[in-house]
Amino acid sequence: MSESSGTSLLQKARESVAAGMPAVVVTIVRGENSGAKLLWTSGGREGTLGGSELDDFAADLAARALAEGSTGLQTLVEGIDVFVDLYALPPLLVIIGAVHVAQAIVPFAERLGFTIVVADARATLATRERFPTVDKLLVAWPDDAYAQLPISPSTAIVILTHDPKFDEPAILGAMRTNAGYIGAVGSRKTNVDRRQRLLDAGATDADLNRLYGPIGLNIGGSSPEEMAISILGEIIAVRNGRSGGSLKAARGGIRGGTSG
Repeated sequence: MSESSGTSLLQKARESVAAGMPAVVVTIVRGENSGAKLLWTSGGREGTLGGSELDDFAADLAARALAEGSTGLQTLVEGIDVFVDLYALPPLLVIIGAVHVAQAIVPFAERLGFTIVVADARATLATRERFPTVDKLLVAWPDDAYAQLPISPSTAIVILTHDPKFDEPAILGAMRTNAGYIGAVGSRKTNVDRRQRLLDAGATDADLNRLYGPIGLNIGGSSPEEMAISILGEIIAVRNGRSGGSLKAARGGIRGGTSG
């Protein structure tokens, strides 16, 4: 494959993301046909690594990368290594509960590059006057909202309703998705009591281990803005596989896995 053809596939990957469809580019980095690229999207594939069998293996790697949100070096077949480059959509933040803390989260989340959805069954709260800039505003119960959204491992679901008739169905529905982060507001006592009700409703211990509640990092804040920072900080920490503790006590790399 010529350099210009490879550049064209990279451009098409970027265009795919701009159109709302993630893409994966698989490039041979060691072995025969080094530099050959294959572009994979849910709509099909383009380019070749040198044969239909290799292309089929690459498509399987690409589909797995999209499902798991992973990228990096992989062995395609013996003697051929590839780099799997995921062109993902912006991470999705789903906020259940159009409350004051949700209003505080939105501007911070926008600056972090999230696509933001706010959902609430209460039409008096879920209004464009209160949330003028979010990407999608849904007047819907949680399960109906989830069904309308492309939830993936890069999705964070934040449940802020603080009312059992809203937040418990929202938690149970979130647990049926593959969202990478599920957090729910509430005190420690609320979470203890809620845990038993969720178990009684059919949740498993494994399900409940996915739930971050009380939500957020322990920074001692109480204002909506401080709570927003605490919640988003925890989402970032979970996404990066970190505990969210003080860097003073951290060991190894401190910035996105780099050293220093």
